[in-house]
Amino acid sequence: MGRRARARRVARRRRRATLREIPLLLGAALLIALVLKTFFVQAFVIPSGSMEETLRIGDRVVVDKLTPWFGAEVHRGDVVVFRDPGGWLGEEEGGRDTSSGPVRQLKKGLAFIGLLPSADEKDLIKRVVGTGGDTVACCDARGRVTVNGQAVEEPYVRAGNRPSEVEFRVHLPPGRLFVLGDHRANSGDSRFHRDAGHDGTVAEDAVVGRAVAVVWPFGHWSTPGHRERFARVPDAASRWPVHTEDSHTLAQARPKAGVALPTPAELPLVMGVVGPRLVRRGQWLEVRSERGGRRGGRPVRTRGAGRAGAVGRGNGRRRRRAGA
Repeated sequence: MGRRARARRVARRRRRATLREIPLLLGAALLIALVLKTFFVQAFVIPSGSMEETLRIGDRVVVDKLTPWFGAEVHRGDVVVFRDPGGWLGEEEGGRDTSSGPVRQLKKGLAFIGLLPSADEKDLIKRVVGTGGDTVACCDARGRVTVNGQAVEEPYVRAGNRPSEVEFRVHLPPGRLFVLGDHRANSGDSRFHRDAGHDGTVAEDAVVGRAVAVVWPFGHWSTPGHRERFARVPDAASRWPVHTEDSHTLAQARPKAGVALPTPAELPLVMGVVGPRLVRRGQWLEVRSERGGRRGGRPVRTRGAGRAGAVGRGNGRRRRRAGA
């Protein structure tokens, strides 16, 4: 009888311990979800048809927040989520949540911590066509958008739409983006906000993240980015020039910038190339600081090993005797 009582007491303690752990586990899960949503990834619901057929109404899109948080560049062809520059959201038509009050509040709470995609964020989603320094224009003789004079083929534009019904030519200052919706006939994008300041461009600082995948519905799973369509676009004329008058130039000249150092990923390659030239057969070879002329080098360090060092010292003694 005593043994059974002890077993029941142990079972009760285990149940109480489990009940105490559940709130801790839930709190940890919510904290992890909130951190992921804030710094790494977030899910968004597409509320309008301005990006059809690439993104349809109701699609769930995962957005990579590493792009703005870690300073990575936004590239032409990327689909980005950005904060409303002011007055853009009024032109985006989207559905409203018809759920009852408590259900709607619960959805908002779960969306806040990242467990549900947000449907009422004050953000927009468009495709980047031009970045800082680019000149974006429409249209060429075949009706295509051009970037820095290079026409761009855009198969992602909704069938039946022209690349643009509106002619434009915009030179983007540094730090600005020119964005267009894939459903060109139903998108209030940069073309229609040129009178609102900055020629309708969007600040890079306003970018929330880069759309990396459509995850729902499964039948529409896709990656919306199309950087390859802009691969032939030449660099903007305002980008940093390359100095060509000195054939020994090692890096592009950039204001307030020194010689580019190798990245950690390049170090093994650099050491693999330089290492064998500095160390050979246990000896330190002479490294010179070039100052012109065949004998203008200044030895930095030499080191012998084994007999090589002894021979070197012997040669030095013979030279001193000869000089004497």
